[in-house]
Amino acid sequence: MSRDLPDPPENPRRIVYLGTPAMAVQPLEALHAAGFQIALVVTGADKRRGRRSKPTPTPVKSAALDLGLSVSHDLQEALHVEAELGVVVALGQIIRRPVLERLPMVNLHFSLLPRWRGAAPVERALLAGDDRTGVCVMAVDETLDTGDVYAVRDIPVGERMTAAELRSKLTAVGADLLVDTLRHGLTEPRPQTGEVTYATKVGPADLALDWNRPAVDLDRVVRVGGAWSTFRGRRLKVHEALPVDAPGAGEAGTIHGTDVTCREGTLRLVVVQPEGKARIDASAWLNGARPEPDEKLRTPASPTDPDGAP
Repeated sequence: MSRDLPDPPENPRRIVYLGTPAMAVQPLEALHAAGFQIALVVTGADKRRGRRSKPTPTPVKSAALDLGLSVSHDLQEALHVEAELGVVVALGQIIRRPVLERLPMVNLHFSLLPRWRGAAPVERALLAGDDRTGVCVMAVDETLDTGDVYAVRDIPVGERMTAAELRSKLTAVGADLLVDTLRHGLTEPRPQTGEVTYATKVGPADLALDWNRPAVDLDRVVRVGGAWSTFRGRRLKVHEALPVDAPGAGEAGTIHGTDVTCREGTLRLVVVQPEGKARIDASAWLNGARPEPDEKLRTPASPTDPDGAP
């Protein structure tokens, strides 16, 4: 951590809140309910959801306006409201040194630092099969998630937990931890210790179901959300599935009823979504698709090329 940056006050009362996605709403509401003075909320710009739709506010902006709070999209405005502390929860942009020199900040991060620094700690913890994760209140530094830690709370990752469920649990635990930490005082933080890992953003390639992997690995991909494969050259999203501890029949990707053969074990499809259609039970999809004997789901050569696999 850069020791020449100003330390936050031990008991801040007037704060600026900086956050953008839905995951940052509950901590904002908790701070407001706890009586902290929120001088300003800084969030991402309004965005269009579709080509013809009007720009819509971020989840944090909507929540802030409902609470009667002032909102800005300009980070520089945080320096002009006489705040004692900035509280960052998934803002989505880098906070540069000139700002940190004038306004000390803490960040609510959704992992057990230094494991899973970066943009997608929830998804990466799930994909890696971590049995525990948690939340940290940390000092904001110039570099990515390297600041010293004021408080930490860990939680178990359930065997069948989805990323949405894990995100919800972490948000609730994080909101409580943030309020408790600010109420009891930002005393001397501790440096991060342990192996550093990075949670890079999850993209289509991470969510493509490679049937040459074990079924337990593919089950984690499905539980992250957005998993997909291809069937007859068209995308097939897999929304729910279940790993079956039994050897599959045929080569990897072979369809047998609702079961798909993996390198190790079998993945049983539960809810799927053919390209251009609504979600459907896997059994109903199979009744319409009528796969040929030994027909396969394919792993594309690239996430943008559904016909890439032979």
